[in-house]
Amino acid sequence: MSDAASHASARTLPIWQSLDALTQAGFRGRAPREADVVVIGAGIAGLTTATALLQQGRQVALIDRSGFGDGESLRTTAHLASALDDRYTRLRRWHGPQGARLAALSHSAAIDWLEAFCAAAGGCGFARVSGYLFAHDGNAERLREEAQAARDAGLNARLISSGLSPWPQLGAMLEFPQQARVDMGLLMQALALAAIEQGAVCVHADAVAVEGGAPASVTLDDGAVIAARAVVVATNTPFNERVSLHTKQAAYRSYVVAAQCREGAVPDALLWDDADPYHYVRWLEDAERPGHGWAIVGGEDHRTGQDADTTAYVRLQDWAKQRFPGLGNFTHAWSGQIMEPADGLAFIGADPAGAQNVFVATGDSGNGVTHGTIAGLLLSELIQGRPHPWSALYDPSRKSVRAGGEWLQENANTAAQYSDWVTPGDIRDASELGLGEGATLRRGLRRLAVYRDGTGAVHTFSARCPHLGCAVRWSPQEKSWDCPCHGSRFDAVTGAVLNGPAQRPLEAADPDRGTD
Repeated sequence: MSDAASHASARTLPIWQSLDALTQAGFRGRAPREADVVVIGAGIAGLTTATALLQQGRQVALIDRSGFGDGESLRTTAHLASALDDRYTRLRRWHGPQGARLAALSHSAAIDWLEAFCAAAGGCGFARVSGYLFAHDGNAERLREEAQAARDAGLNARLISSGLSPWPQLGAMLEFPQQARVDMGLLMQALALAAIEQGAVCVHADAVAVEGGAPASVTLDDGAVIAARAVVVATNTPFNERVSLHTKQAAYRSYVVAAQCREGAVPDALLWDDADPYHYVRWLEDAERPGHGWAIVGGEDHRTGQDADTTAYVRLQDWAKQRFPGLGNFTHAWSGQIMEPADGLAFIGADPAGAQNVFVATGDSGNGVTHGTIAGLLLSELIQGRPHPWSALYDPSRKSVRAGGEWLQENANTAAQYSDWVTPGDIRDASELGLGEGATLRRGLRRLAVYRDGTGAVHTFSARCPHLGCAVRWSPQEKSWDCPCHGSRFDAVTGAVLNGPAQRPLEAADPDRGTD
């Protein structure tokens, strides 16, 4: 199972260039009957894991239903930061002082690994820049608290009370040197080529089941079974876990816009504010037009499937123009999926359900590029049977005891979404739909997901998510059916899975009779 939607299925397109056809042709390999290590998912986590294993002499079969980077990895804004989104004041509370130090160390190590890899691969648009956290309301006291917590964790954090010249409107800021940015399209291209050149067998297929054992096994959608010494599930959210990890993390959509501008219209830095939901900004240079590029602005996050927000992109544009008046035309808008763990750090390690020789990587927490790279560095050691100082911090079996309030709140939110089964549909009849619109309707006890495409054809499915039975809702931005419980997403025309953890598509339904 791939880590998310292919670009062909998505209805918004990010700014990063997709991988070229010659590289994607590397996915024409045939599924072997046996493999040393099978990595499922060819995004940042899967590719860095495969690359690290190949560099250590292991043989790797890489499985993905779409292709290199055709999931959430090319929907990132590619902030490479050890100054983490969840803040060190909270990380210290959740994981203790030593855990916060290891979090800072591991993300710094991930940036170092990416820097070395990009240098060897021709650059990939990698550059070291400073990161700046600023108070959305001008209250610098929170920044002082975060500065101390970050310094305690080993980071260099400096409070700038007068703001960043020539952008005084941003107010007081907390500076973190030695963060980084990268061109995500170029990075994914380089990682894919490295995997191919080092001998990875890349198979275009949909993995539908994983079984632990010695050997472990992966079942593909055509019934083929691959026996393996180890299996890594790097699919954004694990499709082989029905419950255990999904109660410890929640799926969020995050929105992004990109505006053309000249160099200097926004800082060549990473910027975040501390609003809720927060905003983040970076510069992307145009390799073909020196002195020109884009300001990439993201934010307005909400739980997947829980807000049919039709103004998120407009709000982001307004927010950006108020703070950076030199922006030009907005040329791109897209959204991406963030898996937010209850305690702020990814789940990387042995399968928490106890499946022997099965490993998982999930819970990017808005820092997907560095968390994905950490997965490669950590899992390659665990698969080799070597201990690692980060293993307990990222252990998927850990109990999020100190994040109890956040954990309870998210799970109560999830449980509340099942009430859709006893509420009316959005519309009474499919005739109410305009072109390109979707909505739910009722047929007795049955709830249907109905979409009218651009030709006027109507596509009808059971609204029941095949994962754990929540009712899907319409996303007007991505033209998809999204599950508000655990984040599964489905194509509006075919019902195919775009994001896990669902393994099966939505069930087609008769628009008049419906389905159970």
